[in-house]
Amino acid sequence: MAHFHFSLYKNNPLLFSSAGVFSFSELSFTVEPKDVAVSHGERVILDCQARGESPIGVRWRKNGVQLHESGRSRVLSNGSLCISSSEQSDEGFYQCLAHNRYGAVLSQKSRLTVSMLLFITHPVPAEVTLGSVARFSCAVSGSAVISWELNQRSLPLDSDRITVLPNGVLQIHDVTMRDAGKYRCLATNMASRVRSQEAELTIIPALGPRPLMKPHIIAGPQNISAGLRQSVVLECLAEGNPRPLVSWSRADSKPIDVSGARVLGNGNLIISAVKAHHSGTYLCRATTPGTRNYSIAPGNLTVLVPPTLVEKPESQTRPRAGTARFGCQAEGTPVPRITWFKNGQVIHSNGRTKMYNNKLVITQIIPEDDAFYQCQAENSQGSVVSTSRLIVVLSEDRPSAPRNIHAETISSSAILLAWERPQYNAYKVIAYSIHYMKSEGLNNEEYQAVIGNDTTNHIVDDLEPARNYTFYIVAYMPMGASRMSEQVTQHTLEDVPLRTPELSLTSRSPTDILVSWQPLPPKLSRGRVSAYRLSYRTATDEQVISVELPVPSENCTQYLLQGLQPDTIYLIRMSVSTRVGWSQPSAWNSHRTPKTSSATVPPAPNLELEPLNCTSVTVRWHPAPSDAVLQGYKLSFHPDGQSEHSVLQLSPHDHQHSITGLNPRVKYHVKLLAFSANGDGYQAHQTVNTPGCPSAPHRRLAALPSPDHIHATADSSSEVSLSWGRPAFSSGKPVSYSVRYGPLSPSDATAMRYVQTSEQTVTVKGLRPNTRYEFAVRLHMDQMSSPWSASVYHRTLLEAPSSPPRSVRVSLIEEDTALVSWKQPDQPDLSVTHYTVLYASQSSWLAGEWQVLQREGTNTMALLEKLESGNVYLVKISASNQAGDGPFSSTVELRLTSKTHHSHAEKTGTPHTSGLSHMDEKSMSGIIAGVCIALSCIILCIFILLSKSTTHRKSASSKMIGQVRNDVMRSGASSANQQQAENAEVLLPMMRTHFIDAKGGTNLMINHAGPIMSDAQSKRKQRSIFNNNQKSNGNKSKVSNRDKCFSQLFQFCVSVSKSNLHYESTRNA
Repeated sequence: MAHFHFSLYKNNPLLFSSAGVFSFSELSFTVEPKDVAVSHGERVILDCQARGESPIGVRWRKNGVQLHESGRSRVLSNGSLCISSSEQSDEGFYQCLAHNRYGAVLSQKSRLTVSMLLFITHPVPAEVTLGSVARFSCAVSGSAVISWELNQRSLPLDSDRITVLPNGVLQIHDVTMRDAGKYRCLATNMASRVRSQEAELTIIPALGPRPLMKPHIIAGPQNISAGLRQSVVLECLAEGNPRPLVSWSRADSKPIDVSGARVLGNGNLIISAVKAHHSGTYLCRATTPGTRNYSIAPGNLTVLVPPTLVEKPESQTRPRAGTARFGCQAEGTPVPRITWFKNGQVIHSNGRTKMYNNKLVITQIIPEDDAFYQCQAENSQGSVVSTSRLIVVLSEDRPSAPRNIHAETISSSAILLAWERPQYNAYKVIAYSIHYMKSEGLNNEEYQAVIGNDTTNHIVDDLEPARNYTFYIVAYMPMGASRMSEQVTQHTLEDVPLRTPELSLTSRSPTDILVSWQPLPPKLSRGRVSAYRLSYRTATDEQVISVELPVPSENCTQYLLQGLQPDTIYLIRMSVSTRVGWSQPSAWNSHRTPKTSSATVPPAPNLELEPLNCTSVTVRWHPAPSDAVLQGYKLSFHPDGQSEHSVLQLSPHDHQHSITGLNPRVKYHVKLLAFSANGDGYQAHQTVNTPGCPSAPHRRLAALPSPDHIHATADSSSEVSLSWGRPAFSSGKPVSYSVRYGPLSPSDATAMRYVQTSEQTVTVKGLRPNTRYEFAVRLHMDQMSSPWSASVYHRTLLEAPSSPPRSVRVSLIEEDTALVSWKQPDQPDLSVTHYTVLYASQSSWLAGEWQVLQREGTNTMALLEKLESGNVYLVKISASNQAGDGPFSSTVELRLTSKTHHSHAEKTGTPHTSGLSHMDEKSMSGIIAGVCIALSCIILCIFILLSKSTTHRKSASSKMIGQVRNDVMRSGASSANQQQAENAEVLLPMMRTHFIDAKGGTNLMINHAGPIMSDAQSKRKQRSIFNNNQKSNGNKSKVSNRDKCFSQLFQFCVSVSKSNLHYESTRNA
């Protein structure tokens, strides 16, 4: 027994064709009404003429409601509608309905607009600075020509500074004092002339020369929707000093069609008679001449296109109980809405009449279905109607309907149908047609199975489990069919679930995992779910733990696994059960529990995934309640079985993100976490399956293949070279390429740039150093463009620091310790690996000997320890990274005084210059006092010696004094050398002619006066002098102790005097 099983969208082989049976010319329109715009009080005629078999009647509808004639409106003899004096209430959509004995047809819609010239936007007062830019705007209801008046006189347009745009905008560049005054708009059309309110322009005098100013766009292009063949104004008014240059481009890098485009004024783009290909995003760019300073303003242009029918319904003849199918497809912008009419009345779905994807399907045709059927496509730009006719063929001796229909459930997917033959004319039956559909829901598709006349039972399979189905049967004869039988309803059995739900895994603490899922749809559950079984284990342990969860209600969609180990990978899977049995378990899903931490991190967000289409998924989330201050989100995704892609960092204000460029029919893992100052929070993990892509049988343009083998190479810190291969397709036509690039950063998600080239290589310049960029390429040929290629990612090279660290400061925090602080060099996107700190005393600086400290790039402070009191230290700093070393900062001076209890540091941010430091007032006072005391002692000693001298002791005294003078001179020289050595240590940074042997060995120090002995050497020399004195005078017992005292006192005075004089000469040097 042969039988056929197919959807109603397939042609029934037993139904008859209508070709050539009737001409279907019984009723149609020769003239249909069109859109009309009139002024208030004007006479209106809407044309409508029909032809067909007489008599033909014509009625009119306004906004879908029948229009009755009145004193102002009447129907003319040819069917046209006349409105003698139009009013505002007459506005609306009009249709004429023509009818005769075959049925009725509707015309296309006509829009009547009654306009009164009124201002809907008036100009507003403005204050601008002398030499800047002024702008006024106005708008009217209806079509009119806009002009401007200044102080109630026509504004002269003889200057390039003044521009009036067709949309009513007035622009004045380089305003002068003569431009001040009251401005108003004048709108004029065929019916009237109206003026707007006045707005005063005030000019503020400039206080001096106009300062330099970066370009700023005062009025950029707006998002505009324009009808086909209308004129469009894309305004771009910019100011700056010097005056910026304005240029235009498209965001998709397509060239602007210049055939109908022109620039008006100082950068306004006018497109006359726009077409569909003019739609897109236009970028206005204002650039300072000779610089890279610019400002961009985008505006979107949408060209609205009236609907057109690409598939029209065809007239057809069908026998009674047959099936008729009418197709209708339309294009336009916005997407047209399809409405079906039967004899001028809107069709609604019922048991026999269904509408699927704009198609009309009528099953079990009856004589009343014989009528005119119309498809109307409508959008904001108009409507279009196509008419078809259905003729029903009747037979006089058709069989009666099949009887006693019985249905019996066999399994979860099959039902057995049985029936008895028709009571009358059963011998004429050649086949039976079984019709069935789901009982629950709306607009369910009806299926049909055709079998031969040699049986009265049939098994309908491929049904969904646990579903109610409705059946009826029709008996066919060669020239018609019987009535439909009575309907029966039967329920299929439950079955084992087809698969398990997708799991979502999150952790609320380091020792738990929250497992959640969505209920299975009936098509997958194949019955009522009675239980879930969760199985889990660690990745290193083979022992599996299972938890069985009965389902008290459909809301049982989550379970919390507790008592787990922190920082451990767990594998989790699920099985689902109906009353029939358990499904196969799902694949293992992995999840790592968080580490134990004392810090409070954000909890896992509540994650929702929804496939947007076959290549995109919408990710939505809601932050869980928490006291943590969120700094953002981290989103990652990857196909099942593959490693994770790069992590996207999103703003804390984002709660939705679209993942695009996915593959159809692939399972993806999506992971999301929030992070704060304490670190990354707990992660939410879900999976989603992308659906299959629908076929596009009516796509008229074949898509070009995308470029392949894209390779990126970083040439420098600001340049990346791209190369790609031309896709393999046979065409001798020239092609061009667009390169899209932008930083891979959520804050710069919109900072995409485009480069156009005809080569297969390009060097992208002007990039930021050490930044990861995304690159993609598409191909253009004629008016076609390929999809964007797969993105490639590449990072620009590091750039060595080009400027020194800023704000270098030195502060003394202890007697021998100073703190150096600085700021990172003023260079954007700079990565610093370490800082180098050089410091030295002045003497070491003169010898080119620096001490070196290095600090990590994250540290901007350093301690200088073991500094010597009384020295002046010089400090400078440089920044470095893997690309090289940067310049050193200006040298900063740190001065330490010799008195520790008054120690302080003086710093300056200017470069250090050579020169000797000046003595302070306290040092000078001390030197003067010492010299005075020494001179007083010398005079006193000389006076005493002269007064005590006697004649008999002159010879001895002379000898003694000569010896003492020699000793004192030697002792004074030794003391002077000792004091000079001490002063040399204190004043070491201040002296130019010192040389220090830093290589070890002798402690000898040399200055311009000769060798300087150390303290120990000087003391030994003094002891030697006094010992020699004692030996030389041992035999002179007549010299008194008092004379010795005076001699020693004289020695001390001379020594003090010489020492102070030498200190003063050294400081002055």
